Amino acid sequence: MTITRASHDRPWTEGELTELAHLKSVNEQLPEDSPRALLSVRLSILTDDTTSPVRQELDLWRKANDDRVRVVGVARDLNVSATKVPPWKRKELGEWLNDRSPEFDVLMFWKLDRFVRRILDLQVIINWCQEYGKNLKSLHDPIDLSSTIGKTIVSLIAGMAEIEAANTGIRVASVWQHAKTQETWIIGRPPFGYMTEKGKGEKVRLVIDPFRYRILRWAYGAALRGVSASKMAKILNRARIPGANGGKWTSTTLLIQLRNPAIMGLRVETSSRSGRKRSKEVLDGKGNPIRVAEPILTQEEFDELQSALDRASRTNENPWTAGATKFLGVIVCRICKTNYTVRTSTSRGIRYKYLRCRVCGGKGADPQELYAALVEAVLEELGDHPVEYREYARGAEKRDQLRQVEASIKYYMEGLAPRGRFDRGGFVKETAEETLQSLLKQMDEIDPESTKDRWVLTHGGRTYQQQWEAGGTEDMSRDLLRAGIKFEVGYNESNEVEADLLIPEDVRERLVIREDAFKTGF
Repeated sequence: MTITRASHDRPWTEGELTELAHLKSVNEQLPEDSPRALLSVRLSILTDDTTSPVRQELDLWRKANDDRVRVVGVARDLNVSATKVPPWKRKELGEWLNDRSPEFDVLMFWKLDRFVRRILDLQVIINWCQEYGKNLKSLHDPIDLSSTIGKTIVSLIAGMAEIEAANTGIRVASVWQHAKTQETWIIGRPPFGYMTEKGKGEKVRLVIDPFRYRILRWAYGAALRGVSASKMAKILNRARIPGANGGKWTSTTLLIQLRNPAIMGLRVETSSRSGRKRSKEVLDGKGNPIRVAEPILTQEEFDELQSALDRASRTNENPWTAGATKFLGVIVCRICKTNYTVRTSTSRGIRYKYLRCRVCGGKGADPQELYAALVEAVLEELGDHPVEYREYARGAEKRDQLRQVEASIKYYMEGLAPRGRFDRGGFVKETAEETLQSLLKQMDEIDPESTKDRWVLTHGGRTYQQQWEAGGTEDMSRDLLRAGIKFEVGYNESNEVEADLLIPEDVRERLVIREDAFKTGF
C-alpha cells in the first residue's frame, strides 16, 4: 500500500512513516478470516495537525489493530467538501463503494463530520450498509450499525453536523454578501483581465493584468471589424494563448469574457437568465455601479462591443439546433475529436439539416445516412451480445452452511477415531462412516467463491439488438456512451464522408448494466 500526497497535504515525516510501517506490520499478522476494514480519510481544507490526513490515517490504523480488523485499503479524498460531495461521489471512496464493496466488511473513519455532514447522505449510507451487510465505525463517535441504539446515535450526531455545516454556510454567504458591496477586493477569484496585489496598508486590490489586457483589447477591435467569436477563438488557439481557465478557447468562453461588465472595472455577480448564466453589475445603496479597478474598456467601448456581438449573433441566429443531434458524444470528428452536431441552413426557402464538426467544419453529412451507418455497424458488432446485469451476491448463507458442514465432519471424524463414540463396529460405525462420506461430498459441492460477497453477472434474457429495437435510438445512444464507443467521421481525398467505428477492448464489461445503489441520495 503506497502513500499518496496531494499538493495541499503536508509531507509525511520519517517518524510518521516508520510508525505507519510498524502498524501495517502488526496488521498483517492478523488471521486471514478477520473482518476486513476500509479506512476513509477526508479533509476539505488542510488547516492544522489536529485533523490532518496523516493524523487521521495513523489513528485509524491504530484503531484497526485494536479492533483486530485487517485493513484492505485506504480511501483518501482530500480537498473535498462533505457538505457538497456525498461519500459515493468522492473519487477514491466512491470507487470502493460502487465497485469494490465485496472487498471489505467495515468502513472506518476518524469522525462523523470527516465522513458526512448531511443527514440525508448518512441515511443513504446506513441503508446501503444494511443492504450490503457492511458496518460503520468511527474513532471518535459511538457508532455501531449492528445495534438500534448505535443507529439512533448516528442519526443524532449527523443532525448536529448538518446544523454546524449550515451555520458555516451562513457565515460564508455573509462574507460574500459583504464583499460585493466593497470597493476593495476581499474574496473571490479576479475576473479575466485582472489580478490581485497588495496595496497600501496591506489591503488587496485589483489591478490590470497586462497580458490579458492585450487579449481583451485585441478581441474588442476584432469584434468591431466583424470578426466572429469562433474565428477569434481559432486565432487565439493557433497562437497558443491559454484560455480563461488555462485550456483552449471556444466561442462560448470568449463571449463570456467579452460580455462581462467586469472588464469595465466594476463589481459583478452571476445571475441566471433564460437558462444562461450571465454576469451583471452590482449596485451600491444609491443605485450606482461599484468600481473596484481601472477599466479595460470604457462604458462607451463596452456598449460598442455589445452591439457588435449582437449584430454577429443575429446574422447566425441559432445555427446549432439544440437537442436535435442523435448519438451526441458518439459521433465525433476524426481530426479534433469534437462532437458532430446538427446544423440547419435555409436555401431558396427550404430548410436543410446536416451534421458537421463545429471546429474543423467541412461540407457536412446527411444526419439520417450517418445515423443509419452507425446503427448498422454497431448491430453487426454487438447486436447478438446478451444484455447483462451486475448484481451483488452475499456469501453469508453459504458461509454458514460451510461452517455447519465442517463442524459436523469434525464431530464424526472424532467419533470414528480409536475409542471414539462410533468406534464400536457394526451398524453404528457403518452408519457414521456413511454420514461422514455424505458430509464430505456436501463440502466438495460448495463452491468456495459462493461463500464470499461478490459481484455476479445475470442475463436479461434478450440481446442488445432486441433491447435497442424496443428502446429506440435514445437507449442505444446511452449504452454506446457508457461503453466508450466512438464513430469517427472524416473525409477522404475525394472529399467524401467516411467513418470508423471504434470499440474499446473491454466493451462487454463496460456494457454491463450496474444498478445505482445510491440513487435515492442524488
